[in-house]
Amino acid sequence: MNSKQELPWDNPRFHNWVAVARACHSVERALAAALAPLDLKPAQLDVLMNLYRHPGMSQHDLARKLLVGRSNITMLLPQMESRKLLRREGDCKDKRILRLSLTSEGEALLMEALKVHMALIEKVMGHSTPDECKMIGDHMRRIAEALKLG
Repeated sequence: MNSKQELPWDNPRFHNWVAVARACHSVERALAAALAPLDLKPAQLDVLMNLYRHPGMSQHDLARKLLVGRSNITMLLPQMESRKLLRREGDCKDKRILRLSLTSEGEALLMEALKVHMALIEKVMGHSTPDECKMIGDHMRRIAEALKLG
């Protein structure tokens, strides 16, 4: 920046952007801490939630849904499979595709983790009206959409 350019410190958009980033970081840290007693990480919770909602999802589709690379999923799934939280089974039509599903242990852990997750959501959003919650969600979706690549 040259000396004639305006610095961002006094720009309300800059301050609000920093507030959003800090809130996001705080929520991520709080969720990680709240899930720790269940020996579960937020990324693993995302996997469990998605497999509960979409049983039989492929590893490729899961990676796309979670906005991560397939290599991230490939590293995460064996750990979860060894804990007997999920199963990976070959697709009957295309053996190159692995289909994912929760085990009963995975589903039980998910139900416990959802209680923890919902308690955190209520703590954070409980003081907001339904209209305020909708407005926050609308703004966050617009931000996510504006930052999509491609």
